[in-house]
Amino acid sequence: MEGREEIKGSKPSFPLTFWELAVASTMVFGIVLGLVGVYLTMPASDYSFLKLPRNLEDLQILRDNLESYTSDYTVQVLVGYCAVYIFMQTFMIPGTVFMSLLAGALFGVFKGVALVVFTATAGASSCYFLSKLIGRPLVFSLWPDKLSFFQAQVAQRRERLLNYMLFLRLTPTLPNTFINVASPIVDVPYHIFFMATLIGLIPAAYITVRAGIALSELQSLGDLYDFNSIATLFLIGVVSVTPTLMSKTKQ
Repeated sequence: MEGREEIKGSKPSFPLTFWELAVASTMVFGIVLGLVGVYLTMPASDYSFLKLPRNLEDLQILRDNLESYTSDYTVQVLVGYCAVYIFMQTFMIPGTVFMSLLAGALFGVFKGVALVVFTATAGASSCYFLSKLIGRPLVFSLWPDKLSFFQAQVAQRRERLLNYMLFLRLTPTLPNTFINVASPIVDVPYHIFFMATLIGLIPAAYITVRAGIALSELQSLGDLYDFNSIATLFLIGVVSVTPTLMSKTKQ
């Protein structure tokens, strides 16, 4: 396979540095500790409604039941929300868009956006570290062509890599799941990955969280991104990548 020959990442004896291992371990420990703490401190009740939402109907049921808990058990709901979102993002479980909608429905725009950006960045970071440890065979088998393309683009834009990564986060050019898993394989430094994720997810998070406030009016996920929303994201993405394009033109 050509992609297997083209992708040449550094392979130290242990793929994670001390600090990366410390961050990853802290995230895993925090998820487990948070879920245990939520379980022990919530009142005895029927929690059969607690499940990962797979459609808008599931999400509305979850929202209706959690609203009564959010005011009285705000910390527990926040911790549980963060732990579930980070877990889903880490292990590439579909459905984080529903969690973003839920943040808007429960916490409003400002708190919801902050919550989604924090959990999405933490989950993406955890996925980055996990992929750096064991993700190489998975990426090669699932996305060999995309991986070769991504590797070439990263190599060409190494001097202004942050701008390019911001462009990817702001636009649907490549799926976010693929970016999370493939970035360590093609040697995207973590600090660039982190900054691009933290900043680049804000516009899309705002759109989704705002839609969550009017959750009952949503008919399908397609209603989230109308033409104006998509055009705005692409415009912001083009602005972010303009310095890279100008630099290449001068060269």
